[in-house]
Amino acid sequence: MCLILFAWKAHKNFPLILIANRDEFYERPTAQAVLWDDAPGLLAGRDLQEGGTWLGITRRGKLAALTNYRDPASLKLNAPSRGHLVSDYLRGRQTPENYLRRIRPRAVQYNGFSLLVGNGSELFCFSNRNGLQKPAPGIHGLSNHLLDTPWPKVERGKQALSELISGQKNPSPEALLDLLTDRSRPPDEQLPVTGVGREWEQVLSPLFIESRVYGTRSSTILIIDRKGCVTFVERTFNGGADPWMTSRFDFHTGKT
Repeated sequence: MCLILFAWKAHKNFPLILIANRDEFYERPTAQAVLWDDAPGLLAGRDLQEGGTWLGITRRGKLAALTNYRDPASLKLNAPSRGHLVSDYLRGRQTPENYLRRIRPRAVQYNGFSLLVGNGSELFCFSNRNGLQKPAPGIHGLSNHLLDTPWPKVERGKQALSELISGQKNPSPEALLDLLTDRSRPPDEQLPVTGVGREWEQVLSPLFIESRVYGTRSSTILIIDRKGCVTFVERTFNGGADPWMTSRFDFHTGKT
């Protein structure tokens, strides 16, 4: 996952509106979002190379999403897969805060990450770069750095999400998905310096990424209303600009 934008307790009808783009190498094998056979009630896509996931929710209302922290200078070649941090939480029975306390001592073993976990009433963000945060009600953004780091894509996305949901009684998943297709790039002087070189900073700067070998593989919308009704929409891309599959799941948390 490369970009997560979310409105937390910022809309009168929806405690959580979360939208996200997953960016990955096109050749990395991936399964689309489904209910997992080996984890009843868990809805997520799946990284077929390592077996974990980047974003998911359970029928009990547990949710998690992850972004990588971009820092090639400190890359560990044999680090454990970060995607299991998401799936392990969703499979388990621990509260968000207890789960993060459990993984904190071994977080240094992983390459850099930020992990968002919640259960509908609580939401936490943990990074092995700066520790635990509890997002305040409002509009937030998370890319390949820390929560609300003011990268151009994060600021642009937060503003667009705020404008889209402001005054709308029922924001449509289609409009939220369209927001995630923004391919505009900021001026070079606004680009972050993360160690990947100027050319790649440019490639990685839009909300929706495209290149010859790497880019946005899927967009996901996760909406939870005040009654616990969940709308989960995933649009999957085949390495180009045109979507080739959209899946939608609707359910009520607490029901299996």
